[in-house]
Amino acid sequence: MHRILLAAFLSLLLACSPRGEFVDLSQLPPEKAQAAAASGAREVVFVATTRKGKGGAKTFGYERADAPTFLRIDVRVPPERKTGEVAWPKNPRRADPDHDFLTYDETVFPDAAAFRGALRASMKSRGQRDVVVYVHGFNNTMAESVYRVAQMHNDLKVPGVAVHYAWPSRGSPLAYVYDRDSALVGRDGLEELLNQVANAGANRIIIVAHSMGGALTMESLRQIFLSNDRRVISHLGGVVLLSPDLDVDLFRSQARAIGKLPQPFLIFGSTRDSVLNISSKLSGAPDRLGNLKTLARISDLPVTYLDTAAFDVGGGHFNVGNSPALIQLLGGIANIDAAFRAEAAARVGLLPGVVLTLRNATGIILAPVEKLATPD
Repeated sequence: MHRILLAAFLSLLLACSPRGEFVDLSQLPPEKAQAAAASGAREVVFVATTRKGKGGAKTFGYERADAPTFLRIDVRVPPERKTGEVAWPKNPRRADPDHDFLTYDETVFPDAAAFRGALRASMKSRGQRDVVVYVHGFNNTMAESVYRVAQMHNDLKVPGVAVHYAWPSRGSPLAYVYDRDSALVGRDGLEELLNQVANAGANRIIIVAHSMGGALTMESLRQIFLSNDRRVISHLGGVVLLSPDLDVDLFRSQARAIGKLPQPFLIFGSTRDSVLNISSKLSGAPDRLGNLKTLARISDLPVTYLDTAAFDVGGGHFNVGNSPALIQLLGGIANIDAAFRAEAAARVGLLPGVVLTLRNATGIILAPVEKLATPD
């Protein structure tokens, strides 16, 4: 039975995880590069990575580094694509600038001080001191995770500066244990990045973590709160876990160590998340945090749990990034920003769906707007 489940698990991951690598405009034929430079949207992504590399985004693989490297990567979001879609060329000379993600250029900073200075300057030029720190999940290459950050930041029209923590995933569906260990190794790197962002002058730091990145994030937050790092703690403006591949008892243990979870604390999950449903069976536990069927096990925690099953795309493991309908729903960023600033009682009224409360936890079963409409 476990062999069947493992085969199904791997087939799901293979189906939803195409490989991607960086291709920059200079690699395109001159005519095509010139046309591409004049179109598309530029998303600036500041990156800290504990992948081992030789300098330059293309060199960062899956091996683990002892300390983070800091970069800035300017991503070109193509003008013609479906919302939620990320595509990259298999061959640079065959790149389609209308549909493929490309990079304009990149900067590898010599040290953390240079990274802080560039991030501070970017916040000043945008007139925006909020920073969103994205943490990717299992089975990602460096390029895939950076492109996905650019896509989400663009599609959701997120205010603030995009910062990405790229931990050393092997980028293989067969390397679950390697990635799980890499996520644990990566705790210190994320803590270091959050310190650098705070020291750069960020006002609010919002962390958005997907899948296994949610476990890494909770471990880093546990370290930060146990060491009482007030510099970071005082700037945390919210945490968002997307389809967290995280044991519920482990999450509860981490929450106890943190003491007071940053607010708001949002969890996006799906009762029909195929990847997490199989992961639950393989781990011998009834649920992962990202596929809870009831709030009972987290009811004492001040969290808001949003069930996105009605918007499932593919295996339902990344609905917030992949579903055009859900992106459209959440893309009224004025409402999302209000949701981050509002108290829980006000927050639930901003999104359409069935609202459930159980002790300290709030659940929202999200539904497409048209399904909630009543006939005249």
